[in-house]
Amino acid sequence: MIESTAVRDGSTRVAVAFHSGYGHTARQAEAVADGARSVAGTLAELVAVDDPDDPVLWEALDAADAIVFGTPTYMGSPSAVFKAFAERTSKVLADDLRWRDKVAAGFTTSGGMSGDKLNTLVDLTVLAAQHGMLWVGLDLPAGWSTSTGSAEDANRIGSWLGAMAQADADRGADVAPPASDLRTAFRLGERVAGIARVQRVGRGVGAAQGLVV
Repeated sequence: MIESTAVRDGSTRVAVAFHSGYGHTARQAEAVADGARSVAGTLAELVAVDDPDDPVLWEALDAADAIVFGTPTYMGSPSAVFKAFAERTSKVLADDLRWRDKVAAGFTTSGGMSGDKLNTLVDLTVLAAQHGMLWVGLDLPAGWSTSTGSAEDANRIGSWLGAMAQADADRGADVAPPASDLRTAFRLGERVAGIARVQRVGRGVGAAQGLVV
């Protein structure tokens, strides 16, 4: 149902598949989706992965041209809820890697400035690789890396594998993560949508020429 609509109107579809424990990662997910929607011809959908038995979840992910995975970092790795979802994707892998060649990317939030968030992004990258997906990183220079930089810089944490955000544990999702981290997430969504659009058009051209894509 979702897939037929995307094919009919020529839209590129981006699914932001995420879990959020306290709302902070949800704000980051919204920024990613907003970034994707800023690219003409893109439909972006927020897809919570909290209930892996929900068939609507899998329909949305199967219909997407790109999936951006998001999770908080708890104790240096993805949340247990996200891990449960990730393990369920083994059925997708077993079905002839049916997410093969979809664009993939990732983002994460933690309370600590480091919080070992890189380990979480590596987990997400490996998940995408096991599905034969095409990983897209962040194309922003590291902010807050010079004496003239500040916490207001985009990519202030300095990550390229995916978008990182830091949310003070004693602040609600109405004020955390800060605007700079949300701008970083916006850029990731924007980049994913642009690359997914190029990938979609390229596959159409290849199919028209009889290439296997």
